Amino acid sequence: MQATPIPGPLGRPRQQPIGILVARTGKVLDRAFDDALAAVGGTRPTWLVLLAVKAGSGHTQSGIAERVGISGPTVTHHLDHLEAAKLVVRTRDPGNRRLQSISLTTDGDALFLRLRDAAVAFDRRLQAGVSDTEITELRRLLTALQDNVSATRPTTSTRAVPTREQSSP
Repeated sequence: MQATPIPGPLGRPRQQPIGILVARTGKVLDRAFDDALAAVGGTRPTWLVLLAVKAGSGHTQSGIAERVGISGPTVTHHLDHLEAAKLVVRTRDPGNRRLQSISLTTDGDALFLRLRDAAVAFDRRLQAGVSDTEITELRRLLTALQDNVSATRPTTSTRAVPTREQSSP
């Protein structure tokens, strides 16, 4: 394991901090993926919702929201847009009128296939020249970074902060 670089004479790190590198790389990848989806007529939210529906976990609005990791009102907004574009249909459950089943239309299925092909091509492009072993190691390292940040997330405490008099022996 490599040690953290010591700041240079002006207080600047000799190497870019890993958090900044990962964040910048993430932004570049986000933009490139969004461009790949846009080139075939889609967006990331459209792709994620259509994928959730196609994968079977998106038969209800709450299932889609859970799968995509967004709130109920946000998924409703996306479904309104997709329904207006005739890509999905919502059907009320006769046994429970509050539930709606979501399914792809023929046009929705065609867009899903185009977006899937674009996502697969993007992933291949992203992994070009990188071995399976390196991809496995990258996954492990990114997971470790994510776990490190999650483990140190500040928590809100309801304990009273001791005064100086209370904390002294």
